[in-house]
Amino acid sequence: MDPAALKATLPRLERAAGALASQSVARMDETLPWYRELPADRRSWITLVVQAGVRALADWLRDPTTAPAGMGEHIFADAPREMVSAITLQQTVALIRVTVQVVEEQVPHLAAEGEEHALREAILLYSREVAFGAAEVYARAAERRGAWDLRLQALLVDALLSENSAEIAARAAALGWEGQPPLVVAIGTAPASQDLSEVMEAGHRIGLDVLAGMHSDQLIVVVAGAADPVATVAALAGSFGPGPIVVGDQVDTVPEAARSAKTAEAGYQAATAWPGAPRPVRASELLPERALAGDESARHALRVLVGTLEKASGLRDTLIAYTESGGSLEATARLLFVHPNTVRYRLGRISELTGIAVTTPRGSFTLRLALAISHITDKKL
Repeated sequence: MDPAALKATLPRLERAAGALASQSVARMDETLPWYRELPADRRSWITLVVQAGVRALADWLRDPTTAPAGMGEHIFADAPREMVSAITLQQTVALIRVTVQVVEEQVPHLAAEGEEHALREAILLYSREVAFGAAEVYARAAERRGAWDLRLQALLVDALLSENSAEIAARAAALGWEGQPPLVVAIGTAPASQDLSEVMEAGHRIGLDVLAGMHSDQLIVVVAGAADPVATVAALAGSFGPGPIVVGDQVDTVPEAARSAKTAEAGYQAATAWPGAPRPVRASELLPERALAGDESARHALRVLVGTLEKASGLRDTLIAYTESGGSLEATARLLFVHPNTVRYRLGRISELTGIAVTTPRGSFTLRLALAISHITDKKL
């Protein structure tokens, strides 16, 4: 831009800079309801930015060899860093629009004769670059927040695995994550890229609150507020690497998520013992494998399953006979001296009480192992 084109206008603009800034702030108060509701300190931030913007316009017109492309960062330099988190980019664009309107309205009074067109063109170019500059400032702030959030997520994941309830609550609060119930922790192999963005974006696409972190070669995902957590994890399965994905026990609060993480980790370590397991699989479906791997909580859960059979006469004996006879109704009936229909009824009751279909290979295996653990425990007692 040729400085000579605005030679007579520039002194007028410099003298009017303070008044233009004041008029712009007054116009914001008149036309932007959200601006009126801002606390005094945030309104003062905006005043600083508007004053810097008007001064920068005059500075650029005086020295047009300096491109306005870097003006956005210069203008926002006087405002606290907190401004980009307290005032949205959309609101900032509205502030720029109001300021430009005020300055444009004053062109007939600011421009010297014959320089009106040149001043309007200069304002148009300048306002465009300031808007782009504001977008860059907010983009960099978003990147910083994203990097910081990822670090906080990593610390939260570490706290979950260490089962430190107090630290879990503190990390979640620092992250601003409330974790709506129900919550589950899912563990699987980390993707080769070690990139968390894919699982985070997948969670956002389905409208759920998802946190993720890496731990060694594992990807740990925390899902909150899903009506069907397992189905939700299945929708995120493409973000994991190859191998099993185990979903921990469902819990209601963020500190309790450590328990979900513990069961998911135990299930993940034992999942290879069930090559045909679904993907994802609940940790509770891996009780036999977890028990064989030495997970005491799984052994206890299996003992509890057998204990439920004491609620009705003959169920435990029927289960023992059924597993010992290789799953034959007739053989079980002969062992117990009852009719096969009685065995069939009792097996149905066993399935109702334990939640495990005893007549399936998987169910029979689970309950047979539960019986073995129960026998060992009873002998020790």
